[in-house]
Amino acid sequence: MERNSMVIGFDDRSGKMCEKEITKNRLQKMLIYTADLLKQHTDLLSDIDSKFGDGDHGITVNRIADCIRKETDNWTDENMGDFLDNLGIEIMNVNGGSAGPLWGTLFQGFGQGVKNKNILDGDLVKDMIEAGIREMKTISNAGVGDKTMMDALILAGDYIGKIQSENVEEVLRAAANGAEAGMKATENYVAKFGRAKSYGEQTLGFPDAGAVGMMYLFKGLYEGYMV
Repeated sequence: MERNSMVIGFDDRSGKMCEKEITKNRLQKMLIYTADLLKQHTDLLSDIDSKFGDGDHGITVNRIADCIRKETDNWTDENMGDFLDNLGIEIMNVNGGSAGPLWGTLFQGFGQGVKNKNILDGDLVKDMIEAGIREMKTISNAGVGDKTMMDALILAGDYIGKIQSENVEEVLRAAANGAEAGMKATENYVAKFGRAKSYGEQTLGFPDAGAVGMMYLFKGLYEGYMV
């Protein structure tokens, strides 16, 4: 197999100033932007997954994106924490292997991190992301270097933990940068989980599809905040 030559990443839009806090309306826009971005890259996700997996990861992420958009469009009176928690439950019910339960758990963690909140500053965005990571660690034994979505997720948390800022834009940008760094690093790892594990060193040189999906999640939240 040839080394994957696809360029995967995101544009830094830090030159545009945004309002400091995330209101319900802005979070809705961020989630819809993220859902649309995920749908734009479902073929890429399936192509990456086809190298050593079932090749259907993009199909499942497409369903998750549809779920995010549907639930966001129907968001009424729930506070942010309750909405994200309930969104996670809906995502868990998406058919298509482990991605639904994993993404659903992450979003439920997001909700727990901002319980009863109706507006988010930078510290609360950190709390949201960190709570999501903690919740994911309760169901996944994967860590950095195992070539899974956790590589991107854990580095997103590491990056936001290193910045001393209450600025929402800087927190979201740090999370996106961390997720991208974690995703790119998976090219240098041998798969240790799932069907890809059986391919051993053949998985070197290719990113993990789950990590790429996480990168697009955080890319979407950041860029969705900036537009």
